[in-house]
Amino acid sequence: MKFLIITLGCKVNTYESEYMLEKLKNSGYLYDEKNPDIIIINTCSVTNTADTKSLKTVRRAKREHPHALIVVCGCSSENNEEKYQELGIDILIGNKNKSKIVSLIEDYLKTHEKYTYFSHTRDLPFEDMTVNKFNSHTRAFIKIEDGCNNFCSYCIIPYTRGTTRSKDFNQVLLEAEVLVNNNHQEIVLTGIHTGAYYSNGHDLSDLLHELAKIESLKRIRISSIEITELTPKFLAELKNNSKICDHMHIPLQSGTDKLLKIMNRKYDKAYFTNKIKAIRDIRPNISITTDAIVGHPYETDADFKEYLAYCKELAFSKIHVFPYSKRTGTASSKMPEVPDNIKKARAQELLQLSNELESNYYQKFLNQEITVLTEERKDNYVIGHTSNYLKVYLEGDYKLNVIYNCLITKYADNVLYGKVLSCSNEKISL
Repeated sequence: MKFLIITLGCKVNTYESEYMLEKLKNSGYLYDEKNPDIIIINTCSVTNTADTKSLKTVRRAKREHPHALIVVCGCSSENNEEKYQELGIDILIGNKNKSKIVSLIEDYLKTHEKYTYFSHTRDLPFEDMTVNKFNSHTRAFIKIEDGCNNFCSYCIIPYTRGTTRSKDFNQVLLEAEVLVNNNHQEIVLTGIHTGAYYSNGHDLSDLLHELAKIESLKRIRISSIEITELTPKFLAELKNNSKICDHMHIPLQSGTDKLLKIMNRKYDKAYFTNKIKAIRDIRPNISITTDAIVGHPYETDADFKEYLAYCKELAFSKIHVFPYSKRTGTASSKMPEVPDNIKKARAQELLQLSNELESNYYQKFLNQEITVLTEERKDNYVIGHTSNYLKVYLEGDYKLNVIYNCLITKYADNVLYGKVLSCSNEKISL
């Protein structure tokens, strides 16, 4: 039978979809985007827009493939169980039992009985998943953690993903070894709250230290980390471990102490500023990107001006801007909302600043030598990313999945162009 997986949302969902794809392929199912017999939709609920998109995707799949077996999983289904049940999904699960995807499908094919399961508890074990090779990316992801205990006032994810739990330390190292042996040179560590990783007495810093001992692993990227997790131990590892990528994604969410407190964030501006300075003291050219919510309840014009000035002061290399989205059941949902037109205007202003900061950061690397991991071909170019996650176009017929030493010669439209100087390794194309 032929199947299709549609993935919405975060890198955790991407990893879990890759796991399901690998399991189905290994069980004899064929991947087919055009004429699938089975469609799996891995949904997202981080905002109202994500919920709407997830529901539309399910409805479209049912409309365009009326005879296909429909499987729906992920945060949106977990958060909107009744809405999805009304759609008559064949297999409807939340964020539990993705690891049982093959048996769930095969049981349905035998009985044709619809299956719905939600745990309705936050205290879940880590669901055992291991991926051997990423088919869709040059870099491979490893999900090392799931769930969150922070309960930021605006966020629904702790309710859809459960409490913090982590993958076994030795299992992560083994999975990384397998992925590297299958020619992945860069691994991205991901989770809902990646910096909260803890297993068998080992934290994230310990994991980074041990992963660096894998000889053929060239880059270790952290998908996201909270500012409060940049401990002295972590900063020491960042200083001494050259395999950690020169890119840190650190969510800010707001730029005033008043709003940070309302949001139930665990820091104030002074703390955030000091930690950013500590990182840049260690790695002056590191890319620091962030998430920023605008129009959260009680955010005034004066608050937003302070917020804007603070983002400019910190000189992020990119800001991912999110207009506040009311999530029923969260603390913020009970607060008075900022009008949509004001949220939209503030989002546009912050996006404009982000574009300026991003352009400034990219141009710092003009006429500089930098390494690029090649990932795809487009027109007459081979495209890849640097350690600090800058996109680089290289003109010529270069191999994929190779790290090249390059000279950056041009910047245009948030893209760098470079000339290959030498090859730092010779990995085969994935």
